[in-house]
Amino acid sequence: MPRCPCGCIFGRRALLVSALAAAAVSAPVGRAFAAEPAAAADPALIDDLVAANRILYDQGVVDGFGHISARHNKDPARYLLSRSMAPALVTAADIMEFDLDSNPVDARGRTPYLERFIHGEIYKVRPDVMAIVHSHSPAVLPFADTNVKLKPMNHIAGFLGDGPPVFEIRATAGTASDMLVRNNDIGRALAKTLGASSVALMRGHGSVAAAQSVKHVVFRAIYTEVNARTEIQALTIGKPNFLNEKEAAAAMKTNDALVDRPWALWKQRVVPK
Repeated sequence: MPRCPCGCIFGRRALLVSALAAAAVSAPVGRAFAAEPAAAADPALIDDLVAANRILYDQGVVDGFGHISARHNKDPARYLLSRSMAPALVTAADIMEFDLDSNPVDARGRTPYLERFIHGEIYKVRPDVMAIVHSHSPAVLPFADTNVKLKPMNHIAGFLGDGPPVFEIRATAGTASDMLVRNNDIGRALAKTLGASSVALMRGHGSVAAAQSVKHVVFRAIYTEVNARTEIQALTIGKPNFLNEKEAAAAMKTNDALVDRPWALWKQRVVPK
């Protein structure tokens, strides 16, 4: 049975995702694979995506820039992402559908994010990933731009493992790019750097987080920023004693079952009942 990049056996859902995503990628040149919208996404998924945009702003992970996507729950060869706008202002009407080459399915005059290719290329190679966040959260940037490794300071950030890889855009786009992931080639290179990791840093830019749901990826994006702040504080007083890889893996497994708790709190702040 096929195995995912981290070595675990896929369930039936992941196998279906992998097969359909592969079909999308291998479609003949010139074929309009995403000519028509898929069946309507679950309204609950749209609601979570809208709430996630606002939560990430409220928690200081995104500002006027940054974005979060979700794989379409009715068609794994599509994904959902807001039109180009400040995350805190996103509504359900702003959510657009894209194929895995990041072509809008039904733009209706809406302008997509320049860096949507981050999402499509990761979804192509990671059938286990159901949601992605790209941000420029401030405490993370020093770790993207120095040789100091971002590593888990406590159990909440166990998903960081032995530390995120760092994407160097110069290897793909040369030394005079604007640092943006503005095409599929750069997106593909970023996805390769991410590999089986939960987070990748982007030199001179920011970071990307990937997870099995919108709630999980919001958790990871927020606690990547929190962990970065904590590590910077620790480095001012001494040498941190990080979680080892086994501790990080065990902590991630536990926390993955608990994301509803902080999600409910974060959501209440931005979508009060």
